[in-house]
Amino acid sequence: MRRVRTIIITALLILLCFVLQCTVFRMFLFGGIGPNLMIGLTVSMSLMFGDRKGLAIGFCCGLLCDIFFLPALGFYALIYAFIGYLAGKFERLIYPDDMKLPSLTILGGDFIYGCLCFFFQFMIYGKLYFRYFLVHFVLPEMLYTLLVSLLLYPFVLFLYQHFMREVRESERNYANRDMPISGKAEKKS
Repeated sequence: MRRVRTIIITALLILLCFVLQCTVFRMFLFGGIGPNLMIGLTVSMSLMFGDRKGLAIGFCCGLLCDIFFLPALGFYALIYAFIGYLAGKFERLIYPDDMKLPSLTILGGDFIYGCLCFFFQFMIYGKLYFRYFLVHFVLPEMLYTLLVSLLLYPFVLFLYQHFMREVRESERNYANRDMPISGKAEKKS
């Protein structure tokens, strides 16, 4: 039951972020730059679920972007899947109350996204304006994505902790005060 609920919530979050990115945040562009909610969502969920599920979530986010923005499928799907997989490697290092690692990971994910897009969409065609692209597009988008993701990450974390997280056996036993943490009954002498 929890797995089905997790899939439904994840699909709804992906659709919600995509719709918000394509509609609402288009009204709040700064210099033609808007936040990349799909990167923020991919990294946030990858930090919670791990590398394999992060790869799948990133692939779904990227595929949705491919369907609506590119004539060929797969470009964004591969980039987002790569970012989701890398961010998922930090799963065991995050603490729910600490925003430093998620913030740095979101910045890193958006930087990788910007660099890969520059390389595959511009540099291959001989347009070597990386410094200009970095200063005028990548860095402002990174900061804007980070600001919006500071609101998105706690919301996703709340959903994860209350509706999607699988409770481990040790946590279940810890909640039951009669049983020790190891799950084995103690012998009374």
